[in-house]
Amino acid sequence: MSLGSGSSGNCYFLGTDSYGILIDAGIGSRKIKKILAEYGITWDMIFGVFVTHDHNDHIKAVSWLGEKQHIPVYATRETVNGINRCHYSSYKLETCARFIEKDTTVTVRDMSVTPIEVSHDANDNVGYFITIGDTSFSFFTDLGYIGKKVGECIKNTDYLIIEANYDDMMLETGNYPPLLKSRIKSETGHLSNAETANFLAENFASSRLKHIWLCHLSKENNYPQLAYRTVELALSNKGITVGKHVQLTALERTAPTGMFEMEV
Repeated sequence: MSLGSGSSGNCYFLGTDSYGILIDAGIGSRKIKKILAEYGITWDMIFGVFVTHDHNDHIKAVSWLGEKQHIPVYATRETVNGINRCHYSSYKLETCARFIEKDTTVTVRDMSVTPIEVSHDANDNVGYFITIGDTSFSFFTDLGYIGKKVGECIKNTDYLIIEANYDDMMLETGNYPPLLKSRIKSETGHLSNAETANFLAENFASSRLKHIWLCHLSKENNYPQLAYRTVELALSNKGITVGKHVQLTALERTAPTGMFEMEV
């Protein structure tokens, strides 16, 4: 379930009937609690917060969840240091911090979570490859390009959450200053709709991939229907029909999605 996806705040829940984890917590803790409660999920069912990087739209509630709700916070050492330096953090990560290393798997009950390096302009940056039994999930947001390891994960996943941040034309003709446009388009920036669409079309694993969620859409330079259509068209050009061969969802920026049920 996406609780929020975009520059206003990112937070995702992945779990079973009895427990789960959050990936990032970049929206307010009260909002997180309210949304989860609507699905019968309480704080004591959250077994960890896995942080992708230390930009504020991904960490707003992380320190409060860790130090006040005693939920373990899993992040690289550099990311923890970045969170502790951030003036938006209410508390220092101390007792709750669990340091993780790229390519080293962490086990949370029956989930195996592997941090995978991605290219972005925070202090340190990871995505996650997660398995539960024989089912795999890949989560990649805030990355300037799809590197080899990220690509391998995508090719071997059942469920994929991936960034489609901006439309090239909207960004180019929009009001952002040239420096910000260059930062977004750089290899330490964000993935465009076209970059995501082209990679998926060229590397579609028809035997595995069941559902794609497009995340972290820009408010100013994208909208859900455009991101969806760009990916749908690229897949269609390769003979891959959305709704038949794979499901596709463009996540709303500020509204929760509701719970998606997956085959595990």
